[in-house]
Amino acid sequence: MTRSALHELSKLLASSERTVEGSMSKAKPSKERRAVQLTLSRVTRSSSAQARQGDPPVPKDASAGPQMAPNQGAQRGRQADSGLAQDLSLMSMSEQEAILPRHRSPPGMKSSRSPPRLASKTVRATVPRGTLNSVARLLTLGRCRNVLVVAGAGISTASGIPDFRTPGTGLYANLQRYNTPFPEAIFNIDYFSNDPRPFFSLAKELYPGRHRPNYVHYFIRMLHQKGLLLRMYTQNIDGLEQMCGIPEEKLVEAHGSFASASCHLCYTPFPAEEAKKFIMTDRVPVCTFCQGTVKPDIVFFGEDLPQSYFQHTKDFPKADLLIIMGTSLQIEPFASLVNTVRSTVPRLLLNRDPVGPFQRVPLRRGDYMELGDLLDSVRKLAQILGWHQDICDLIQDEEQKVALSLQAAGVSLWRR
Repeated sequence: MTRSALHELSKLLASSERTVEGSMSKAKPSKERRAVQLTLSRVTRSSSAQARQGDPPVPKDASAGPQMAPNQGAQRGRQADSGLAQDLSLMSMSEQEAILPRHRSPPGMKSSRSPPRLASKTVRATVPRGTLNSVARLLTLGRCRNVLVVAGAGISTASGIPDFRTPGTGLYANLQRYNTPFPEAIFNIDYFSNDPRPFFSLAKELYPGRHRPNYVHYFIRMLHQKGLLLRMYTQNIDGLEQMCGIPEEKLVEAHGSFASASCHLCYTPFPAEEAKKFIMTDRVPVCTFCQGTVKPDIVFFGEDLPQSYFQHTKDFPKADLLIIMGTSLQIEPFASLVNTVRSTVPRLLLNRDPVGPFQRVPLRRGDYMELGDLLDSVRKLAQILGWHQDICDLIQDEEQKVALSLQAAGVSLWRR
């Protein structure tokens, strides 16, 4: 190839390279633009996908503020709802109506559950005026015909007998003179077996005959006379329930009584009156069979409950009203009886303080509670029922009978 031909060939190749470089330089911005467009499309699509999944992308830039955990927003929402509920619980009905939004169903759609009406004159008119009124209405309408009564020492305080746990005046607060290691020891069977004298000293004050039944006892008897009392379960050992006229078949003395006596070791029966004479003269009655100490048939801590107690397995499922009065509900298994009625059965607590399941807030549906002086509460309930005068007449008749019988025996009525 000649020199001139080689020179033309080199010019041609140089021209081709410039053409290729020019075309590449023109194509590069187009690719970059497409790359930017593709990048923007990916962000958009990713955001759409996350939006459909429910969580937006979390910004990593510190300038965007503190980052939140994936479900922190939901937790804050729940906290806000809880705070709103607490605020509403402190508001009156009118204040709640003002702050709560009105819920409306979309046009053409019928709501399956209407929002609660917070206040209306119609609803107020049908609400019973109080706890005692509500229970009295159930009795008056005949909705409750199998009434169970569960009672403790509080029903006898109006008769002059102290209860056990009231600070300052209760029995357990005034046992220092008996020198027991702890208050309940005086009713502990192991402690009694070792030294029966503290209990016998106390028993002289507890023996029936020194006190008379009060208005509360006669209210329970009136339940019986009206045909409403299914049974009364009492923790008391004072015998005032039978003294006021409640039939033995309607009464379960879950912790025994002074009406009988037996050996605390071999359970051989012992004449109750003879045991009383021993105790009243500061002597210890002894079993003629095993030489064990005899005591009244009061159930001590550590002893079995009487057989009659187990009637509760039939009584409590049958009850349609449970009245609990004058008890701390601290002694088992008696305390658990109140939880064995059916869940639909109304329960009324008449007591100084809330106890057992009535310490729950809010109360179980169907639970009623009237706190304060028991005698006042029972008298109010009797007045609402229209029984007050009948009970007063009953008390007067019974006291006259007692006075006449004592006069016939040449004994004056004392400590009434």
